[in-house]
Amino acid sequence: MRAFIPALAIFTFTASALAGARDMALVSNKANPITVMTLPDLVKICKGQVNHWPDGKPVTFITRNPGLPEMRLVLEKIYGMSKEDVDALIVAANHGRANHPAIVVVDSDDALVERVESTAGAVGLVDVYSITGGVRVVKVAGKLPLEPGYPLHGN
Repeated sequence: MRAFIPALAIFTFTASALAGARDMALVSNKANPITVMTLPDLVKICKGQVNHWPDGKPVTFITRNPGLPEMRLVLEKIYGMSKEDVDALIVAANHGRANHPAIVVVDSDDALVERVESTAGAVGLVDVYSITGGVRVVKVAGKLPLEPGYPLHGN
């Protein structure tokens, strides 16, 4: 029994570390003409600082709850702030935009993909293994997910 407890602790630590080490992909509604985005432009969209695409369509960023362990990568590489600060940022970005929020928080990767697929002008960051044919994968900094040098690589 004593050997079991340290093994369980190691497994729990490893599992929790891996939960936050996902590769994320930027996905877009297929009607969006965007195929490549710079990292600084992605940060602006994630922070609700961009209201419209170049073609005039409104921008909506779809995201998972920033407090989830699997969102650690996004907090670190995109926001560079705490979960509490991101929560406040979401409220501020959506203030006065009841009809078309800048940032929408959903409960799951499946819900995120469905929302991006059904919302004109939407983009979102999702686990690469949740991508479906209903959305377009957007290059970030000229790279696709899983390519060397991709900026949203989880490790």
